[in-house]
Amino acid sequence: MFKSLQFIPLLPTINASLNALAGIFLIGGFLAIKRKDVNIHKKCMLMAFASSALFLCTYVYYHATTHILTRYQGHGIKRGIYFFILGTHTPLAVLIVPFIIMAIRYALRGEFIKHTNITRWLYPTWVYVSTTGVLIYLMLYVFRAN
Repeated sequence: MFKSLQFIPLLPTINASLNALAGIFLIGGFLAIKRKDVNIHKKCMLMAFASSALFLCTYVYYHATTHILTRYQGHGIKRGIYFFILGTHTPLAVLIVPFIIMAIRYALRGEFIKHTNITRWLYPTWVYVSTTGVLIYLMLYVFRAN
């Protein structure tokens, strides 16, 4: 498929960037709907979805094609914080996927009450997942404090 898999080490950075981008679009979409700018809200939310979907594809590709297991090297309280973040991030990241799809589906169909009922709790959860995804990356690859 690819002549070389030299880009593989870049994928965690790309993934973290996609998570950050999704978070930025989520916040932009939230601010737009608060200003009643439905057009910008829709564009931001679809871009958040696209960023998250692309993240999911590259994340699965990375873990399916490498045998790289990244272990957290920190100790003490930092280790506890890392595993708390990871332990909340992972199940929430899996849980929100069908709800994101439902929220988009309801919005595109004009079923805004159903859309709002889901997004009332989905939005902060999705922002949390995007933010903690970046934090996990930073703790694993940038701030490798022992």
